[in-house]
Amino acid sequence: MLKHIKGLIEEAWDKRLMLENEDTKQAINEAVEMLDKGLIRVAEPSSNGWILNEWVKKAVILYFPIHKMETIEAFPFEFHDKIPLKKHFAQSGVRVVPHALARYGSFLSEGVILMPSYVNIGAYVGRNTMIDTWATVGSCAQVGANVHVSGGVGIGGVLEPLQAKPVIIEDDCFIGSRSIIVEGAHIRKGAVIGAGVLITSSTKIIDVSGKEAVTYIGEVPENAVVIPGSLKKEFRAGTFYVPCSLIIGKRKPSTDLKTSLNDALREYNVVV
Repeated sequence: MLKHIKGLIEEAWDKRLMLENEDTKQAINEAVEMLDKGLIRVAEPSSNGWILNEWVKKAVILYFPIHKMETIEAFPFEFHDKIPLKKHFAQSGVRVVPHALARYGSFLSEGVILMPSYVNIGAYVGRNTMIDTWATVGSCAQVGANVHVSGGVGIGGVLEPLQAKPVIIEDDCFIGSRSIIVEGAHIRKGAVIGAGVLITSSTKIIDVSGKEAVTYIGEVPENAVVIPGSLKKEFRAGTFYVPCSLIIGKRKPSTDLKTSLNDALREYNVVV
């Protein structure tokens, strides 16, 4: 069945007139429903690293033209959109604090806590993860289990280009307040991101904890403790400083998980 759905979506992507066919519409709707239930993902871990499922992104994009705008009422609030909001949080074991919003087609695992925040279609949020106040999880972003996404964090979304990898935040990470993680940046397991860190696909992430600096691009290694930094750069108009991120140490595996996220930052006198 999944192979049939995938085949129809791939074909409809190249032949948009197929969007008028009921079989095609049903395939797209079923794909988004599977996304909503966590049965498929835009990207998923494997023994060979993360796999990007482009056909799932295609299903999300094709979902929009086959649906009309509708008024969504959640008294006393009113919305006007093509995608409904998620429902049945109690059955899923998810805590949702007013005014948190999650769009249909996103998946929230058991134990997730949404403070007043926003989760977009295609996103995946793992078990026991907290999305804190005014944080956003963009379309197709992948957030692992036991992650704390702090207040005001912006996790970017991506639909097109199809080949573009979504933001990936692996298990047991801490993302500090007002940090921005976008453009398919990859935060590896157990990393601790301090407040106000900016990471894009081209951001230089420099490990300054050893005798010689080691530079990563758009990817934070496991258990790294990261703070904001800046690099001197020459332009035609003069010398200026551009953002970078600095790895100042590693989380200790022996540290208890419940305290290590905050303690890892406090150990280096970094603001949470």
